[in-house]
Amino acid sequence: MLKLYKLKNYNFRLVLWLILLSTIGILLVGSAMKSLQTKQLFGVVLGLFVMLIVSLMDYSWLLNFHWIIYAGNIIMLLFVRFFGKTSGGAARWLDLGFVQFQPTELAKILIIMFFARYLMDHEDDLNTWKTILSSVGLLAVPLVLIKEQPDLKNTITVAIVFCALMYIAGLSYKIIGGILAVAIPLFIAAMFLITQTDLEIIDSYQKNRIMAWMYPEDDAYKDDIIQQNNSIIAIGSGQLTGKGYNNNKVSSANKGNFVSQIQTDFIFAVAGEELGFIGSVIVILLLFLITLECILTGRKAKDLSGQIICCGVGTVVGFQSFLNISVATGLFPNTGTPLPFVSYGLTSIVSLYIGMGLVLNVGLQNRNYLGG
Repeated sequence: MLKLYKLKNYNFRLVLWLILLSTIGILLVGSAMKSLQTKQLFGVVLGLFVMLIVSLMDYSWLLNFHWIIYAGNIIMLLFVRFFGKTSGGAARWLDLGFVQFQPTELAKILIIMFFARYLMDHEDDLNTWKTILSSVGLLAVPLVLIKEQPDLKNTITVAIVFCALMYIAGLSYKIIGGILAVAIPLFIAAMFLITQTDLEIIDSYQKNRIMAWMYPEDDAYKDDIIQQNNSIIAIGSGQLTGKGYNNNKVSSANKGNFVSQIQTDFIFAVAGEELGFIGSVIVILLLFLITLECILTGRKAKDLSGQIICCGVGTVVGFQSFLNISVATGLFPNTGTPLPFVSYGLTSIVSLYIGMGLVLNVGLQNRNYLGG
């Protein structure tokens, strides 16, 4: 399980990017809500410790238990389904007494681990419909449980990650083209039904967010769009260098509580307002560098399962970052997606650090690995 590795193969560059970004996150969360800063610091320290432990564990050995990982993931999501704590109309948390745990965040990492082994075992027959349909079927179970919470953003994230895993595993372009030829028209039809009819394809609050994004001038949706509008104003008001960290200016959208959930879903508004364009670019650059390190590590992995792990974790970080920043700047409808390693959320940050621990271990066992 634990091996001796060569220190020179440890990706300290990735660790540095993670520490820098998490430090910025601690500062921004503290500015958004001072009472949460200590908890965020604890989450980062715990995450780094867990990452270190996981990074020294042989990922190939861990993947031997992929069916146990899959079953445990389903059981965990079922607990949320029947015993989850409801907040804002959604049951996404388990109250453990001393902390609230959001299993979906960990579920994304567990799904990656399962498919890393499953797809490697089926590498030779991946492009047969039997393997494709069985993979989709195995994904459907946790995906439905996540959708029923309801948690549309993580349903979309898991689906996107799965597509990336299938691509890395070697799914042929012919099959990919066929799937896209069906998926794109279905997506367009779904958007038409959601926006132009009264059919209840998604929950009403989700539909209202989409309608508010499409028709921001409509007074019927002003309560749903005001959060994003204030976020855009906050980001723009920071201009080049920002208003200053943790400032007390009357015009501050952060200090004036003009943006709700600013410590989580709209943390990028704090970065834009207080750190300006320069600070925002630094946050985006660090997220890009972390995603890039995952990809580069995957390219040097000793086997397909290592490539899939790195691709999956990199996709989670990259896609969630894109989604969060797009929402904060008004490019996408409000989805409530946290910004990786920056937004407040202990489950999210520890789960991401577990994923990074796996990536680091893949790097330690690259193609040139000679350890025993």
